[in-house]
Amino acid sequence: MNRLCNSLEPRVMNDDMLKLAVGEQGPQEEAGQLAKQEGILFKDVLSLQLDFQNILRIDNLWQFENLRKLQLDNNIIERIEGLENLTHLVWLDLSFNNIEAIEGLDTLVNLEDLSLFNNRISKIDSLDTLVKLQVLSLGNNQIGNMMNIIYLRRFKDLRALSLSGNPIAEAEDYKMFVWAYLPDLVYLDSRRIDDHMKGQAEVKHQFSIDELKHREHLIQAQQAEEQAQQAELEEHQAAFVEHLNGSFLFDSMYAEDVEGSKLAALHGVGELLEAYKDKFVIICLNIFEYGLKQQEKRRVELDTFNACVQEAVQENREQGKLRIAKFEEKHLLSLSAIRDESDLASMEARIVAYSEDITELSSVLMTLEMQLVEQLEETINMFERNIIDLVGLFVENVQSLMAQCRDLENHHHEKLLEISINTLEKVVKGELDEDLPDDVRALFVDKDTIVNAVGTSHDIHLLKIDNREDELVTRVNSWCTHLVDKIHKDEIMRNRKRVKEINQYIDHMQNELDNLDSGDILD
Repeated sequence: MNRLCNSLEPRVMNDDMLKLAVGEQGPQEEAGQLAKQEGILFKDVLSLQLDFQNILRIDNLWQFENLRKLQLDNNIIERIEGLENLTHLVWLDLSFNNIEAIEGLDTLVNLEDLSLFNNRISKIDSLDTLVKLQVLSLGNNQIGNMMNIIYLRRFKDLRALSLSGNPIAEAEDYKMFVWAYLPDLVYLDSRRIDDHMKGQAEVKHQFSIDELKHREHLIQAQQAEEQAQQAELEEHQAAFVEHLNGSFLFDSMYAEDVEGSKLAALHGVGELLEAYKDKFVIICLNIFEYGLKQQEKRRVELDTFNACVQEAVQENREQGKLRIAKFEEKHLLSLSAIRDESDLASMEARIVAYSEDITELSSVLMTLEMQLVEQLEETINMFERNIIDLVGLFVENVQSLMAQCRDLENHHHEKLLEISINTLEKVVKGELDEDLPDDVRALFVDKDTIVNAVGTSHDIHLLKIDNREDELVTRVNSWCTHLVDKIHKDEIMRNRKRVKEINQYIDHMQNELDNLDSGDILD
């Protein structure tokens, strides 16, 4: 691959290079010269051209967070990297480089046009998140497997594709295959696809495409089901009752309970376990359903609070706008009157009066803000009390239901111990008429052994119940604390921002007045 920059030494993408590129590509008129003097913030740059720079590695672009267009063609780049923060990128040109694999593009979810023309790429993959992709240029690479075309079927907005210069483009059926398997494509290798030829291609490959569509449908259905399950799980997690809508907690009690599993072989324990499980699962379902109802109450409380805050802020803003509108209406007349005043004493009197108007406006706006602060403080405090009460009630009732689970476990433990002791007595007397597995019979050597086995099983069960209760209580309390803290912090930030806005506006008005020097006025 010949490059105009091959004779140069590889260069590093440092701040000096980036500043120079930004400066050269910026506006050249008066505004551009001013920007050069004051400096251009990288975050404000929307387009960046870095072609023919002999760049070996992509680096130091994280500050260009709002970049829309990036041109890196005709360099010696070997890897796609360092683009993670450019999430607003729409157009990316990496053609004429030494890239061997498609990678590092996962976060560029807004990318519509991607050029990797003339590189060393042998496989089309790792583009899954680029759902808005419309134009893809991969000509002059090393792509040889026709299955790469099928991978591109997932990009529903893809309209233009370039693959000329790849081994697959030499295949006899290349164009027909692409036309058939990418039916929404409009341009292939810079030529518009003829609808008649596309129809012939679809007929030729119809059987294979029908099979592929069937597999795709099954995969999509499975993905939809998994997404629905994930959404449901997230809803249950938000209510802190995930996996309590069934036997999960009960099953987890026995998953690590070796002794309990052995004792289940005893006569009468099977029926005892079945009754225990039924009652235990009912309690879990009660916790689950109660949790969802309480989550809805918390959501309504939070939504009502947010609506109240937004309404109060909006109403306060409108009052402030009215005050400012009245002031600005008078402001233009006041400045005009000052400029037209020929008498110095009268002019100074008007300036003093206008300055007093500015001071009064500042006082009015600050008073409005303080009134809002007091109003929101009362609203926040009321919400805090309500949400803490809701969480407290939720925790109290969950703990009561969990106590019922422990009562069931204690009752089961007593019954299991009773059956185990009776079995031990039969073993000692040689009256046991059932054939026990060897590992179970080994527990009945003496009373201490069997009592310890039943006790160990009991302890495991109680620990599982306790841990699930502690987890729920800890999480819901933590959620409540963080929510309240965030609300208080957000209000502090809102207040600081508003005060800053008011001060900036008042300063601007005062500066306009201060800039009216007597020379301009008397002229």
